[in-house]
Amino acid sequence: MKVILREDIDKLGKCGEVVRVKNGYGRNFLIARNLAVPATRGNLKAIDEIRNQKELRDRKNMKEAERVKVRIEKASCMAEVNVGEEDKVFGSVTASMISELLKNEGIDVDRRNIILEEPIKALGVFTVPVKVARDVVASLKLWVVKKSS
Repeated sequence: MKVILREDIDKLGKCGEVVRVKNGYGRNFLIARNLAVPATRGNLKAIDEIRNQKELRDRKNMKEAERVKVRIEKASCMAEVNVGEEDKVFGSVTASMISELLKNEGIDVDRRNIILEEPIKALGVFTVPVKVARDVVASLKLWVVKKSS
């Protein structure tokens, strides 16, 4: 089955490309989720319009991502953690905790988009990269401080 892709799909193709896929995958997944349209004569003539719509959506999404990036970089989050002897942190600050802190600031970010190589296990100021869109990464300033008793 031949389909015209309406979105970029990893390991399959870019928007506007005509690709050959198995019938079930095309019908039940790509077309059902509006990721592709059947490659009919009429749709092949409308391929430029599909590309133009994708470009407009991408530009709109990038503007929104830039706005979110600015909000994240202006925000300064503070994570209060329990500490023991010699300021040793109990537990750690994880991506889901940072996501909750951002949610409290009014910024909704999925925890999978917060790029931590490993959880933060020390007090101090950290710069945490947050992936907002495909090519947009914001830097969040995170303060890890002692929880006051």
